[in-house]
Amino acid sequence: MSEPQPFPVDALRRRFPAIERVGRFVFFDNAAGAQIPSTVLDAVADHLVARNVQRGGPYQQSREVDAMIARARESVAAFVNAPYADEIAFGLNATSFIRSISLAVGQTLDRRSEIIVSDLDHEANVATWLALAPMGASLRWWRVRDDGRLHCADLEPLLGPRTRLLACAVASNALGSLVDVRRAAELVHSAGGEIFLDGVHYAPHGPIDVQALDCDYLVCSGYKIFAPHMGFLWGRYESLSALPTFREDFIPDQPPGKIEAGTLIYENVSGMAAAVDYLAELGRTLTGTGVVVGTRTLREECYAAMTAIRAYEQGLSLQLVRVLCEAGATIYGISDAAQLTQRVPTICFNLPGIAPAAVTEAAARASIGVRDGHMYSPRLMRRLGLAIETGAVRASLAHYNTPAEIHRFGEVLKRLHLSRR
Repeated sequence: MSEPQPFPVDALRRRFPAIERVGRFVFFDNAAGAQIPSTVLDAVADHLVARNVQRGGPYQQSREVDAMIARARESVAAFVNAPYADEIAFGLNATSFIRSISLAVGQTLDRRSEIIVSDLDHEANVATWLALAPMGASLRWWRVRDDGRLHCADLEPLLGPRTRLLACAVASNALGSLVDVRRAAELVHSAGGEIFLDGVHYAPHGPIDVQALDCDYLVCSGYKIFAPHMGFLWGRYESLSALPTFREDFIPDQPPGKIEAGTLIYENVSGMAAAVDYLAELGRTLTGTGVVVGTRTLREECYAAMTAIRAYEQGLSLQLVRVLCEAGATIYGISDAAQLTQRVPTICFNLPGIAPAAVTEAAARASIGVRDGHMYSPRLMRRLGLAIETGAVRASLAHYNTPAEIHRFGEVLKRLHLSRR
């Protein structure tokens, strides 16, 4: 067996046209959207030139669209380890899918009418469920502790015979904290409920296995996973089949068609499939199998890539925490080096006495892109004692970022810190 290869960050950076184009600019706002490899851009352009037509026709270009969508379902199914490709639905983004499923769940409420949400989550995975209250839903809150994490011990008392569904994130888009969603699934299922996972923030940072997680639904946004702007939903086939959804009369009442309202953005679906191919190629490179076809499945290649990305990014998290501490930053969430395996390289922080916007503006002048504000998690900001109007600074890294970029960012923060002394 070939030995695993070192993580080839320099070679990978050359695969991303945006990184090559901007020179010294540093992309540290990846939680808002990642960059795309050249092969993804090529796939989008090829679709628009070669088959920019509607699916379902008898001619070659239309049949190629049908074939592309089928292949994309297979690719994304492999990426999340779905049992069946027809459990994958494509659409605009994760938020639109959360709303579609929440509305469907709202129509099935009976004695099981309790929906559990968390104050750690992106507002898209909170407000959509709160909106079910007029339909008879009773909302319960899984609260964040002072350490910026959700603990399953706090979930257990919320569960009972009226539990319909738990909605929570795999990883916080603001703090980067991971949630023990596998244990949460066990608890929810033991109470007879379902679990809906927001995988948007975790998906670029580590392997997803919906079968191992034992979840019932999971949503992701492709533009966070090195693809164009689009989203996808995975759901258990029997669960999706049972939900009432909006569909045109000629659409069969079965997945995935019943979940996909209207025409897809086909070129972006093609780009999503190409992003999975990019990750599979990375997996082959890291496991020493090169471009040999047939030695590993697409799922195994993706798993190898995402496992390596996870390991590499843990090193980035460690270095980012170090430079933030050296700059005197207050870090929200996990900062203990011994616990960094419980986070992804997304960190919210503030510098004492310096407005978050002043930090991001100083970084921008140094050609580093970071974000300030509430990070679409206003309830979490309030829980942390932060004003929603100002919030915090967020640096969110991806696998194409480097230690050198972190140290450049650290120098900016040190200068700001020293200016206040």
